[in-house]
Amino acid sequence: MNIITPTADGSNTLYNETIGEHYHSKHGALQESKHVFIDAGLKFASAGKSEISIFEVGFGTGLNFILSLEYCIKNNIKLNYTSLEAFPLTVDVLNQTGYKAFVSDEIWDSFISNYEASLNGIQTLSSLCSLEIPHITLADFKTDQKFDVIYYDAFSVQHQPEMWSDEIITHACSFLKPGGTFVTYAITGKLKRAVKANNFTIEKLSGAPGKREMLRAFKM
Repeated sequence: MNIITPTADGSNTLYNETIGEHYHSKHGALQESKHVFIDAGLKFASAGKSEISIFEVGFGTGLNFILSLEYCIKNNIKLNYTSLEAFPLTVDVLNQTGYKAFVSDEIWDSFISNYEASLNGIQTLSSLCSLEIPHITLADFKTDQKFDVIYYDAFSVQHQPEMWSDEIITHACSFLKPGGTFVTYAITGKLKRAVKANNFTIEKLSGAPGKREMLRAFKM
């Protein structure tokens, strides 16, 4: 069961009772998403581009997606978004998050109306956006496509250690283009070594509220 929980910045998150963890930081769901994935990931990687492809591990509430789409629309960037989700939330739960307040009605309505279909294949939300949410685990996911950015947003290593093994990080990194950007809220010595072993350069950035640092890496 998922329980709606307020966070420090006034935005909500969900507490997953099965995993024993929140979907977003209790210090601020909206702040974390913007800081880690939009500012450190999308804004950085899309500079000077008219089109960008994002591969996300952990679609969850869709907060990273709707904020990414908002940014791309404002900057006239075509967004191709693929996000894995092994345990999709219902539309009712998504509507209860209150995230509709963070984007335009057009973006939210387009997302909600295409959400369930996107679990079964690529959906065109507009001339500037395609969305696909494969209902599959990262370990089982396969594609020939290579992406510009990876948003690695799995639950923490304390609650989902299998999502942070060297093997699964290598598998995720294989979907990134040379020159592509990998971002995640986490940063540990083991994670840095695993990413670096896949021919990446590592950058430590200031973390979102409640976290001292985060990881950004570039595929050589």
